[in-house]
Amino acid sequence: MIALNSYLPIITLNVNGLNAAIKRQRVTEWIKKQDPSICCLQETYLRLRDTNKLKLKGWKKIYQANNNQKRAGVAILISDKVDFKVKSIRKNKEGDYIMIKGTIHQEDVTILNIYASNHRAARYIKQSLSALKSEIDSSTIIVGDFNMPLSVKDRTSRKKLNKDMEDLNATFNQLDLVDIYRKLHPTATKYTFFSSVPGTFSRIDHILGHKASLSRIQNIEILQSIFSDHKAIKMEINNRKSREKKSNTWKRNNTLLKRDWIIEDIKDGIKKFRESNENENASYQNLWDTAKVVLRGQFM
Repeated sequence: MIALNSYLPIITLNVNGLNAAIKRQRVTEWIKKQDPSICCLQETYLRLRDTNKLKLKGWKKIYQANNNQKRAGVAILISDKVDFKVKSIRKNKEGDYIMIKGTIHQEDVTILNIYASNHRAARYIKQSLSALKSEIDSSTIIVGDFNMPLSVKDRTSRKKLNKDMEDLNATFNQLDLVDIYRKLHPTATKYTFFSSVPGTFSRIDHILGHKASLSRIQNIEILQSIFSDHKAIKMEINNRKSREKKSNTWKRNNTLLKRDWIIEDIKDGIKKFRESNENENASYQNLWDTAKVVLRGQFM
């Protein structure tokens, strides 16, 4: 039976192989316990001929990208509780990414699940996004194991980002994509992976979303998984919009003003407005009234 839940939970996890039957059983039990609407897996290591091994009761819609070797492999699982209708599927033959476009409860959604090996990960992701640029819009959610941090705060070494990483972040900005965990937790020091060499923790697993959809993000957190060397990330999207009747009356969502990232964005917006509109002939009241109009346009 299809359920119309208020929130749409999405989970992403590098499972580090699903060829062993006991491993698949543990993963499926974990997925059932977490009960997401969408589950994205990386490094399944399933070959093209083994895709039928990934089965889960209550999850008939399973989309995979694999190759002929036991490497890489990504999958997107859609719960039967969700009214998902697929429109198109794109994936590469290496099994490093899969993108599905469709509708959930009649709303457009694009999910891109990507795995980047640690060899030139930033360049690979940038090239992949460039190839898929025309498919990326405000309904896009990008998840996966990027094998790299996106900011200095994302690893205990506090090592500066190299040029490839900076270029990738610039690409994200051009596509209006945001690291949702860092946006909602600007000072958090939680990580998803431990590297024994050189002995550092880092957050290399990510969920990106479009700036226009940030107000619908209810929560995002890092979850423990005992069967993988990675931790999972779980995000909840407010899905009530799809069930509410359309109205021409705009109402402010006051709960947004309780979120730290919204407050910081408003402060930054006011600062930039003051810097670009310094005019000794304008009254403070006129500047403030104009600033409110600008900010309203940014956050409506």
